[in-house]
Amino acid sequence: MANPKFVIVFVVAMAMVYVVAGWEPARATFYGGPNGEETLGGACGYSDTIRQGYGLQTAALSTALFNNGAACGACFEIYCAPDPHFQNFCKTPAVSIKITATNFCPPNYTKTVDIWCNPPQKHFDLTLPMFTQIAYPKAGVVPVSYQRIPCFKRGGMRFFMRPEGNPNFILVLVFNVGGVGDVAFVRVKGTTTGWIPMQRNWGQNWFTRTPLKGQGLSFQVTTSDGRTVESYDVVPPYWNFGQTFEGKNF
Repeated sequence: MANPKFVIVFVVAMAMVYVVAGWEPARATFYGGPNGEETLGGACGYSDTIRQGYGLQTAALSTALFNNGAACGACFEIYCAPDPHFQNFCKTPAVSIKITATNFCPPNYTKTVDIWCNPPQKHFDLTLPMFTQIAYPKAGVVPVSYQRIPCFKRGGMRFFMRPEGNPNFILVLVFNVGGVGDVAFVRVKGTTTGWIPMQRNWGQNWFTRTPLKGQGLSFQVTTSDGRTVESYDVVPPYWNFGQTFEGKNF
Protein backbone atom coordinates (compact mmCIF):
# COMPACT_ATOMS: atom_id res chain seq x y z
CA MET A 1 0.00 0.00 0.00
CA ALA A 2 1.33 3.46 -0.86
CA ASN A 3 2.53 5.65 1.97
CA PRO A 4 -0.41 7.99 2.80
CA LYS A 5 2.00 10.92 3.11
CA PHE A 6 2.75 10.78 -0.60
CA VAL A 7 0.65 12.45 -3.29
CA ILE A 8 1.13 12.77 -7.04
CA VAL A 9 1.84 16.22 -8.45
CA PHE A 10 2.68 17.43 -11.97
CA VAL A 11 5.88 19.26 -12.80
CA VAL A 12 7.45 20.67 -15.97
CA ALA A 13 6.55 18.81 -19.19
CA MET A 14 3.80 16.96 -17.29
CA ALA A 15 6.31 14.50 -15.83
CA MET A 16 5.00 12.87 -12.68
CA VAL A 17 7.06 12.81 -9.50
CA TYR A 18 6.09 11.72 -6.02
CA VAL A 19 6.68 14.36 -3.37
CA VAL A 20 5.41 14.88 0.13
CA ALA A 21 2.65 17.47 0.15
CA GLY A 22 3.92 20.90 1.19
CA TRP A 23 7.56 19.86 1.11
CA GLU A 24 10.40 20.90 -1.20
CA PRO A 25 12.14 18.79 -3.88
CA ALA A 26 15.90 18.17 -3.79
CA ARG A 27 18.42 15.38 -4.40
CA ALA A 28 20.71 13.36 -2.15
CA THR A 29 24.02 11.52 -2.41
CA PHE A 30 26.24 9.97 0.27
CA TYR A 31 29.84 10.00 1.47
CA GLY A 32 32.02 8.07 3.90
CA GLY A 33 31.88 4.42 4.90
CA PRO A 34 29.25 2.14 6.44
CA ASN A 35 30.26 3.03 9.99
CA GLY A 36 30.26 6.76 9.46
CA GLU A 37 33.93 7.15 8.58
CA GLU A 38 34.90 10.71 7.62
CA THR A 39 31.91 12.16 9.45
CA LEU A 40 33.34 15.57 10.28
CA GLY A 41 31.79 18.99 10.73
CA GLY A 42 33.97 20.72 8.20
CA ALA A 43 32.56 24.05 7.06
CA CYS A 44 30.27 24.44 10.08
CA GLY A 45 33.12 24.13 12.56
CA TYR A 46 31.93 20.99 14.32
CA SER A 47 35.18 19.09 14.64
CA ASP A 48 33.63 15.70 15.42
CA THR A 49 29.89 15.39 14.87
CA ILE A 50 29.66 12.09 16.74
CA ARG A 51 31.29 13.37 19.92
CA GLN A 52 29.50 16.71 19.69
CA GLY A 53 26.08 15.08 19.81
CA TYR A 54 25.04 15.02 16.16
CA GLY A 55 25.90 11.38 15.61
CA LEU A 56 25.68 10.10 12.05
CA GLN A 57 22.37 11.90 11.49
CA THR A 58 24.08 14.64 9.49
CA ALA A 59 24.45 16.06 5.99
CA ALA A 60 26.50 18.50 3.95
CA LEU A 61 24.33 21.07 2.17
CA SER A 62 24.71 22.51 -1.30
CA THR A 63 25.25 26.25 -1.84
CA ALA A 64 21.52 26.83 -2.31
CA LEU A 65 20.79 25.46 1.18
CA PHE A 66 23.99 26.25 3.10
CA ASN A 67 23.44 30.02 3.06
CA ASN A 68 27.11 30.86 3.71
CA GLY A 69 27.05 28.87 6.94
CA ALA A 70 23.89 30.39 8.37
CA ALA A 71 22.09 27.03 7.94
CA CYS A 72 24.59 25.16 10.12
CA GLY A 73 22.72 23.38 12.90
CA ALA A 74 19.36 23.42 11.11
CA CYS A 75 17.40 20.16 11.11
CA PHE A 76 15.60 18.52 8.19
CA GLU A 77 13.33 15.56 7.55
CA ILE A 78 13.97 13.80 4.23
CA TYR A 79 12.10 11.20 2.13
CA CYS A 80 13.32 9.42 -0.96
CA ALA A 81 10.90 10.50 -3.71
CA PRO A 82 10.46 8.22 -6.77
CA ASP A 83 10.89 10.10 -10.06
CA PRO A 84 10.36 8.62 -13.55
CA HIS A 85 13.53 10.37 -14.75
CA PHE A 86 15.54 8.25 -12.30
CA GLN A 87 15.65 4.50 -11.88
CA ASN A 88 13.74 3.88 -8.66
CA PHE A 89 16.20 3.02 -5.92
CA CYS A 90 13.98 4.26 -3.08
CA LYS A 91 13.34 1.71 -0.37
CA THR A 92 9.80 0.63 0.37
CA PRO A 93 7.84 1.13 2.42
CA ALA A 94 9.01 4.73 2.40
CA VAL A 95 10.51 6.03 5.63
CA SER A 96 11.95 9.40 6.51
CA ILE A 97 15.25 10.35 8.11
CA LYS A 98 15.98 13.34 10.32
CA ILE A 99 19.36 15.03 9.97
CA THR A 100 21.27 18.11 11.12
CA ALA A 101 23.21 20.32 8.70
CA THR A 102 26.86 20.07 9.73
CA ASN A 103 28.89 20.65 6.57
CA PHE A 104 29.06 22.21 3.10
CA CYS A 105 28.91 20.35 -0.20
CA PRO A 106 31.02 22.59 -2.46
CA PRO A 107 30.18 23.25 -6.11
CA ASN A 108 32.43 21.87 -8.83
CA TYR A 109 32.54 24.04 -11.93
CA THR A 110 35.14 21.89 -13.70
CA LYS A 111 32.74 19.00 -14.29
CA THR A 112 29.75 18.69 -16.61
CA VAL A 113 28.16 15.65 -14.93
CA ASP A 114 27.44 14.73 -11.31
CA ILE A 115 27.38 18.40 -10.33
CA TRP A 116 24.63 18.00 -7.77
CA CYS A 117 25.96 20.63 -5.36
CA ASN A 118 26.27 23.41 -7.94
CA PRO A 119 23.87 26.37 -7.67
CA PRO A 120 20.95 26.63 -7.88
CA GLN A 121 20.37 22.97 -7.02
CA LYS A 122 19.20 21.95 -3.57
CA HIS A 123 21.15 18.94 -2.45
CA PHE A 124 21.98 16.87 0.64
CA ASP A 125 25.20 14.85 0.86
CA LEU A 126 24.30 12.33 3.57
CA THR A 127 26.40 9.95 5.59
CA LEU A 128 26.16 6.45 4.12
CA PRO A 129 24.26 5.03 7.15
CA MET A 130 21.55 7.69 6.69
CA PHE A 131 21.36 7.30 2.90
CA THR A 132 20.87 3.54 3.17
CA GLN A 133 17.82 4.05 5.37
CA ILE A 134 15.92 5.64 2.49
CA ALA A 135 17.60 4.30 -0.68
CA TYR A 136 19.93 1.65 -2.07
CA PRO A 137 23.57 2.84 -2.31
CA LYS A 138 23.94 1.62 -5.91
CA ALA A 139 21.73 4.56 -6.88
CA GLY A 140 24.51 7.04 -6.20
CA VAL A 141 22.01 9.91 -6.28
CA VAL A 142 18.26 9.95 -5.61
CA PRO A 143 15.51 12.58 -5.71
CA VAL A 144 14.16 13.49 -2.28
CA SER A 145 11.55 15.65 -0.61
CA TYR A 146 12.54 17.63 2.48
CA GLN A 147 11.21 20.01 5.09
CA ARG A 148 12.66 21.94 8.02
CA ILE A 149 11.82 20.47 11.41
CA PRO A 150 12.59 21.43 15.03
CA CYS A 151 15.89 20.22 16.46
CA PHE A 152 15.67 18.10 19.59
CA LYS A 153 19.04 18.05 21.34
CA ARG A 154 20.05 16.45 24.61
CA GLY A 155 21.32 18.76 27.31
CA GLY A 156 22.16 22.42 27.03
CA MET A 157 23.65 24.53 24.31
CA ARG A 158 27.46 24.20 24.19
CA PHE A 159 30.12 26.87 23.89
CA PHE A 160 33.55 25.69 22.76
CA MET A 161 36.31 28.23 23.36
CA ARG A 162 38.32 27.49 20.26
CA PRO A 163 42.09 27.05 20.78
CA GLU A 164 42.75 29.30 17.76
CA GLY A 165 41.74 32.24 19.92
CA ASN A 166 43.94 34.51 22.00
CA PRO A 167 43.33 37.13 24.74
CA ASN A 168 42.46 39.70 22.06
CA PHE A 169 40.46 37.40 19.79
CA ILE A 170 37.83 35.17 21.39
CA LEU A 171 36.48 32.55 18.96
CA VAL A 172 33.52 30.46 20.15
CA LEU A 173 31.83 27.51 18.47
CA VAL A 174 28.13 27.36 19.38
CA PHE A 175 26.67 23.86 18.99
CA ASN A 176 23.98 21.44 20.20
CA VAL A 177 21.37 24.13 19.61
CA GLY A 178 17.71 23.14 19.97
CA GLY A 179 14.65 24.80 18.47
CA VAL A 180 15.22 25.75 14.84
CA GLY A 181 18.90 24.96 15.37
CA ASP A 182 20.54 27.63 13.22
CA VAL A 183 22.07 30.60 15.05
CA ALA A 184 21.50 34.12 13.69
CA PHE A 185 23.11 36.29 16.38
CA VAL A 186 25.39 35.81 19.38
CA ARG A 187 26.26 38.28 22.12
CA VAL A 188 28.74 37.80 24.94
CA LYS A 189 28.93 39.55 28.30
CA GLY A 190 31.99 39.65 30.50
CA THR A 191 32.05 40.20 34.26
CA THR A 192 32.82 43.90 33.73
CA THR A 193 31.12 44.53 30.36
CA GLY A 194 27.68 44.90 28.88
CA TRP A 195 26.40 42.72 26.05
CA ILE A 196 28.89 42.68 23.17
CA PRO A 197 27.71 41.61 19.67
CA MET A 198 29.83 38.82 18.19
CA GLN A 199 30.43 38.33 14.47
CA ARG A 200 30.15 35.13 12.48
CA ASN A 201 33.66 34.00 11.55
CA TRP A 202 32.63 30.87 9.63
CA GLY A 203 29.93 28.26 10.10
CA GLN A 204 28.80 28.50 13.72
CA ASN A 205 32.04 30.05 14.97
CA TRP A 206 31.55 33.50 16.45
CA PHE A 207 34.21 36.01 17.50
CA THR A 208 34.88 39.26 19.29
CA ARG A 209 38.08 41.26 19.57
CA THR A 210 37.14 42.58 22.98
CA PRO A 211 39.69 41.30 25.56
CA LEU A 212 37.72 38.98 27.84
CA LYS A 213 40.34 36.56 29.15
CA GLY A 214 40.10 36.32 32.93
CA GLN A 215 36.43 37.33 33.03
CA GLY A 216 33.39 35.15 33.61
CA LEU A 217 31.25 34.97 30.47
CA SER A 218 27.53 34.92 29.69
CA PHE A 219 26.05 34.28 26.25
CA GLN A 220 22.91 35.46 24.50
CA VAL A 221 22.00 33.33 21.47
CA THR A 222 19.30 34.23 18.95
CA THR A 223 18.13 31.72 16.35
CA SER A 224 16.73 32.42 12.88
CA ASP A 225 13.13 32.45 14.16
CA GLY A 226 13.92 35.37 16.47
CA ARG A 227 13.92 33.42 19.74
CA THR A 228 16.64 34.27 22.26
CA VAL A 229 18.14 32.32 25.15
CA GLU A 230 20.46 33.88 27.72
CA SER A 231 22.95 31.72 29.61
CA TYR A 232 24.39 33.69 32.51
CA ASP A 233 27.80 32.98 34.04
CA VAL A 234 28.25 29.70 32.16
CA VAL A 235 31.99 30.32 31.70
CA PRO A 236 33.99 30.87 34.92
CA PRO A 237 36.71 33.55 35.11
CA TYR A 238 39.48 30.91 35.05
CA TRP A 239 38.45 29.49 31.66
CA ASN A 240 41.02 28.43 29.06
CA PHE A 241 41.00 28.02 25.30
CA GLY A 242 40.03 24.50 24.27
CA GLN A 243 37.36 24.11 26.97
CA THR A 244 33.63 23.54 26.41
CA PHE A 245 30.87 24.93 28.62
CA GLU A 246 27.15 24.20 28.76
CA GLY A 247 24.32 26.73 28.93
CA LYS A 248 20.56 26.78 28.50
CA ASN A 249 18.80 25.49 25.39
CA PHE A 250 15.68 26.25 23.41
